[in-house]
Amino acid sequence: MPVRLIDSLATTEPLAEVFSDWSVLQAMLEFEVALARVEARLKIIPQAAAEVIATVAVPAAFDIAALSRDTLRAGTPGIPLAKALTERVHAKDATAAGFVHWGATSQDVADTALILLLKRAQPLLASDLARIEQALDRLAEQHQDTIMLGRTLLQGAPPVTFGLKAAGWLAAVHRGSSRLRQSFEEALIVQFGGASGTLAALGAQGLAVARGLADELGLACPDAPWHTHRDRLANLVCACGVLIGTLGKMARDISLLMQSEVGEAAEPGGEGRGGSSTMPHKRNPVGCAVTLAAANRVPGLVSTYLSAMVQEHERAVGAWQSEFPTIAAVIQATGVAAASMAEITEGLSVNSAQMRRNIDATLGTIFTEKAMFLLAQSLGRDTAHKLVEEATRQAVAQKQPLAKVLGEMAEVTRHIDQATLNKLDVAEDYLGSADSFRIQQLRSNHPTDKKD
Repeated sequence: MPVRLIDSLATTEPLAEVFSDWSVLQAMLEFEVALARVEARLKIIPQAAAEVIATVAVPAAFDIAALSRDTLRAGTPGIPLAKALTERVHAKDATAAGFVHWGATSQDVADTALILLLKRAQPLLASDLARIEQALDRLAEQHQDTIMLGRTLLQGAPPVTFGLKAAGWLAAVHRGSSRLRQSFEEALIVQFGGASGTLAALGAQGLAVARGLADELGLACPDAPWHTHRDRLANLVCACGVLIGTLGKMARDISLLMQSEVGEAAEPGGEGRGGSSTMPHKRNPVGCAVTLAAANRVPGLVSTYLSAMVQEHERAVGAWQSEFPTIAAVIQATGVAAASMAEITEGLSVNSAQMRRNIDATLGTIFTEKAMFLLAQSLGRDTAHKLVEEATRQAVAQKQPLAKVLGEMAEVTRHIDQATLNKLDVAEDYLGSADSFRIQQLRSNHPTDKKD
């Protein structure tokens, strides 16, 4: 379905459909139909009543606007939904109307409907996250030898490889995806507890109905109703928060690499993507912007959900009522960030020549650590640090390569030969364990691979 204009940067079309009015209504009706079918099989209600309930429980037959207005007065969508369904069943069979919503409470309807929506959302998120992982795996392999500036506190530092950077992104996304998958598995459970979580209205058959309802809806059945125990959903929300932080970190890195004066990477372009209304030359990091916008919103939403965990006794006043829109917003923000980063990583262009030029532009000053440790072997760390610091000041002031300046300092040449100084700024010679770290992170994603 089309995304509302105000939400156009906050969700995707598939996720907007998942959390649409029609979809929410459909999920609540699925609960009511499944409950009736299970209770009919257990001979708690007449089979004929279950059939009538299933026949009339069609979203198109309901006035969603009226349900929304009535929900505001009832404090839960379950109450007006049960009333409206009962009225429609009554119009068809007065006797059957008495068996609508049998033994359930309004929170059972709303919570289970939410879980059904999350079940629909999960594969959408998983698909885009898998795309990201596949694209990053490819980039990490393709650019294992692509050398670039390391950057600490946004300043030039000893070189790294883009393959290592991509592998780092990949490993973090993989961990986040794993946590999200596990939290979904824990959260996709039916809610069915009746008035106060005991299913007393169903007598000795309460547990059988709960298990049958879970099977009918394709959900797991928890050990007990969870009306005011929201830890499973909190875990899911927190997993989204951590994952979207990882996606935001990627977006931040890529947007910085896209800066005009850096020019080392770029999002994919295309008609209508990344342009400016007044500056035709621009190629803006729009996918990164959408992801970072989501990363800015979600921590507050996570906090809201965690605050709402403090719920009174067997039914909450206010905290539970805050959850539905909060969870929907978190899932949709995670989804739009994942979709954006999937598009970016699959089409990311990497300018290895510019990476090399940016290294050269430092005049070798990013190799001060290397020079200092070479000198420290003879002079000690403190003396070596002072010498290299002075050489760096001269190199910057004179716009001369650091190696040349060091080669003109007698205190240096007494301890480092010219051949070694000539190779001071060879980036390939100062990568340390970069490729080992890259390989280890790739191996963690593919534990059966035999990478050397």
